[in-house]
Amino acid sequence: MRHIAIVGSGPAGYYTAEAALKQWGDEVRVDIFDTLPVPFGLIRTGVAPDHQSIKAVARRYESTALTRNVRFVGNVMLGRDLSVAELQELYDAVILATGAPHDRKLGLPGEELPNVFGSAAFVGWYNGHPQFAGLHPDLSHQTAVVVGNGNVALDVARILAKSEDELADSDIVAHALAGLHDSAVRRIVILGRRGPHQIAMTPKELSELAKLSRAHPVVDAADLPPVEADAGLDTGLRKSLGHLRAFAANEDNRPDDVTVEFDFFAAPRAILGEGRVEAVEVERTRLVDGKAVGTGETYRIPAGMVIACIGYQTSPIPDVPYDEQGGRFANEEGRIAPGLYCVGWARRGPTGTIGTNRPDGFAIIEKVAVDIPGDSGKPGRPGFDTLAERRGLQVVKFTDWQKIDEAEVAAARTGAPREKFVEVDKMIEATGRV
Repeated sequence: MRHIAIVGSGPAGYYTAEAALKQWGDEVRVDIFDTLPVPFGLIRTGVAPDHQSIKAVARRYESTALTRNVRFVGNVMLGRDLSVAELQELYDAVILATGAPHDRKLGLPGEELPNVFGSAAFVGWYNGHPQFAGLHPDLSHQTAVVVGNGNVALDVARILAKSEDELADSDIVAHALAGLHDSAVRRIVILGRRGPHQIAMTPKELSELAKLSRAHPVVDAADLPPVEADAGLDTGLRKSLGHLRAFAANEDNRPDDVTVEFDFFAAPRAILGEGRVEAVEVERTRLVDGKAVGTGETYRIPAGMVIACIGYQTSPIPDVPYDEQGGRFANEEGRIAPGLYCVGWARRGPTGTIGTNRPDGFAIIEKVAVDIPGDSGKPGRPGFDTLAERRGLQVVKFTDWQKIDEAEVAAARTGAPREKFVEVDKMIEATGRV
């Protein structure tokens, strides 16, 4: 029998568990640990609340979770409740699938002003992550600046721009819906250091901006390269450019609309204000060998809020080698140290889609199979249970999560799939074990 501990219950964690089942069948036991009492990681707290079709992938993870070989171990934090070394004593392999839950810093003057957020925090606020539920962003200003040219920037801009009716069938949490209801934001500026050919925005997400009831996207046609320059691009990027060109050509906009403005070749240089955000100083850029280089021309965008969507980094764990520059665990193709591995964003950084984690999980299990060819005699699950009882850990199992899930669905407002608990204590209370 092999005993595998996976730390992190998001896509990378569950795809890795699925791979372990296919590799060893009934000869493996997998425990999936998570700090929160609820599983599925960014599917729950990262994917936009109005993208319910994407969240449906959790049903696949549920089928893995319900096998007797796999167990969810929620409400257990590495570093607080037990250490990596202790896990390694108990399990044949420990696989870190912790994702990249922390924001990269802008590194700009004024970044510490109130109402400047990273996307992990802001997205966590409207998705009900317990760490960010109390964020209280100030939406009383007319203009918000979103920094970044990827899909997360589009998600943030779209949620800010949507009407309450458009969010009715999403699982956005109540406190965020109330805050957006009272929002004064009418201008959303998306800053990108480079140009349209360098965006990381996919066609589907761009197309959604054209379907908003009270908002319209704005692109300056002068920022767009000639159509013939699109010829060498991949199909997805060409489609994305097609949407940007359509936005630039659209003049049928109501003056009372919310605007989502794309400001290309624009690098933020400072966030300005006395005690609060008042403006963003921006420098015009040009491309030199594909890199954005400042031109010296600067201007200011009056704004009351800034949201940086420039990437994420993995949380360091004591005694685990860490790659500061890459914002991930130091590893060689997923191997960190004997018996210790990483997978998903914790291995490669925040790149790829949800589905990218599946081959990643299968690849790491192949390495585990090579490194640990037989039963090492480690105690595995029974050993952890003994430790948890000795320390009085309040472990949440998948059957407990099902009770939380049932309670959230029952509490949903009309038309919505659920109303999430945003406090850990409330989640545990819903299990009926308190």
